[in-house]
Amino acid sequence: MARQPQIPARPACRLYLITPTAIPDLEAFAAELEAALAAGDCAALQIRLKAASDDEIRAAVARLKPICQAHDVALILNDRPDLARATGCDGVHVGQEDASLAEARRIMGEDAMIGVTCHDSRHLAMEAAEGGADYVAFGAFFPTQTKDVAHHAEPEILTIWQETMEVPCVAIGGVTVENAGAIAAAGADFVAVSAGVWRHPDGPAAAVRAFDEALRTAY
Repeated sequence: MARQPQIPARPACRLYLITPTAIPDLEAFAAELEAALAAGDCAALQIRLKAASDDEIRAAVARLKPICQAHDVALILNDRPDLARATGCDGVHVGQEDASLAEARRIMGEDAMIGVTCHDSRHLAMEAAEGGADYVAFGAFFPTQTKDVAHHAEPEILTIWQETMEVPCVAIGGVTVENAGAIAAAGADFVAVSAGVWRHPDGPAAAVRAFDEALRTAY
């Protein structure tokens, strides 16, 4: 009997780390990041320091970039394509109230990775995809203490996106070890996590190991 062609499996959902909104001790955080990235698979680290000065952001990038490079983890800067380019980040993530996708691409260049926050809107996500975004981010899916949540997304949006679009999607907002598998199974290509790793009771390295297991066995 002839072998029937098989539909290729979707690659496993991967972890997308986001820093805390403030890093009071950069050296201590660098050590935590090193341990976390050594503990399991991670696709990217987004530096998200909303209240930091330009000098503080530059210092954070300079300290954390070599760690990311050593573990083949993309370094993404939140909000600031100008600083992302100046500091040699791999990409930038922009929100709906930040620099436009077109402006970010003009500043960063064609080879940079650019992601766009799309809340709970497939319309915004499709516009971003058509505009050349490398990924779109949906959320928040669960309550989160990391930021004020004005938009709540349902897992169905990930499923529909996965079935209709090729641009990868990131799920963000309250993702924990306990719910990450369901979000991955719904269609997320990446789960963005901040508090779920940095505030994990057993530490960031243990958190990454747990996420690694949850995502690898999700589907």
